[in-house]
Amino acid sequence: MNWEQLLSLKRQGDKGKRLRVEQDDTRLGFEVDYDRIIFSSAFRSLQDKTQVIPLSKTDFVHTRLTHSLEVSVVGRSLGRLVGKKIIAKYPHLKEVHGYHMNDFGAIVAAASLAHDIGNPPFGHSGEKAIGEYFSIGNGQKYKDQLTAKEWQDLIDFEGNANGFSVLTASRPGIEGGLRISYATLGAFMKYPKESLPKKPTKNIADKKYGFFQTDKAFFQEVAHDMGLIPNKSGEDVGFERHPLAYLVEAADDICYTIIDFEDGMNLGLVSEDFALEYLIKLVKDSIDTSKYKTLETKEDRISYLRALAIGSLISDAVKVFIENEELILQGNFPYALMDKSKYKAQMDDIIKISVEKIYQSREVIEKEIVGYQIIQTLLDKFITAFDNNYNGVASNYDTLILKMLPEKHQLEKDNLYGRLLHICHFISLLTDGNALLFYKTITAAKS
Repeated sequence: MNWEQLLSLKRQGDKGKRLRVEQDDTRLGFEVDYDRIIFSSAFRSLQDKTQVIPLSKTDFVHTRLTHSLEVSVVGRSLGRLVGKKIIAKYPHLKEVHGYHMNDFGAIVAAASLAHDIGNPPFGHSGEKAIGEYFSIGNGQKYKDQLTAKEWQDLIDFEGNANGFSVLTASRPGIEGGLRISYATLGAFMKYPKESLPKKPTKNIADKKYGFFQTDKAFFQEVAHDMGLIPNKSGEDVGFERHPLAYLVEAADDICYTIIDFEDGMNLGLVSEDFALEYLIKLVKDSIDTSKYKTLETKEDRISYLRALAIGSLISDAVKVFIENEELILQGNFPYALMDKSKYKAQMDDIIKISVEKIYQSREVIEKEIVGYQIIQTLLDKFITAFDNNYNGVASNYDTLILKMLPEKHQLEKDNLYGRLLHICHFISLLTDGNALLFYKTITAAKS
């Protein structure tokens, strides 16, 4: 792979290249990506989607929106720091093509901003609830009518693949979705493969999948245009990662490790003394002890350590990337950056505590159970109505259910896979609160 191709400003529908030297620096294409994402309805819905605590009413707790904004800030820093070193190493990128270090920051920031845009309501349990509706729920009846890969898309419903659809899928009058630059889409594509074969190798790029069968052709177009390296044979489609996808992943890893832990402290799920012991291990080389001792509140102490910890992890992620940049370009770096961090042991310790004290807390478990029930009920009602309507056997109840679909989702789909995926996509874009409201209406619940 080479950086000239990887930094492509091309957008869906373009007939030729967009040259960096011809860009207006006051309205740079990669920054347009950020703007289009932040003004999209799918991004706005993240303000009422779970990061850790579903349906939480406390202002301490991060939503998917605040998490995504924080990941984009960390991603921008990672991109700029890496970009500065890449431009120094390959000066022709600036001298001939006009690229700047801030371009790297803009690409990673935009992709980071969108990294959770396809996640369903109620956190990762939302993905599992959709998948299990098909694998062990009422959706099992559709299996024999789908190809193996179509079926795998549904039983392993994946927020990353759904996010690619959000960013790129066309609808009447809106060709190419948000029309994001190929470089930003490349950085967004953490798992550039289809749902089968499932985890064929230990390569981090094979951990999950990154596109549905409906988006396969355009996904391949993006990958080939940027020169991503194919790593599957026969009819299976998969590629090595775009190098900047490693930075998007690192930004997410850094934020959820540190900030979910901070949420746990603020909620009282993790004791301050216990938490500080773990955070100080990350910042022992940078902490100003005299300043720390002047901080009188728990919130200020945690905030100070959190900022230092994120700074330490950013610096180390950049170091790992630059040391392995040539291997990454060759498609020979099958790891997440933070897996090679000198702080990996400390991060693993924090994640272990977060799992025990936060992710498996009674409040989280109880609300994830509620989320399962809500999502599976909505899937069953809307899929049944949508499919019955297509087959000309819709009941009056089915017709009423379909009238609840927003206008932009009232589309005809000619094949069963398209219909099933369309309803999954609709439900995935609901906020936690709206999903609950739909559920209460359908079940006639009073509270």
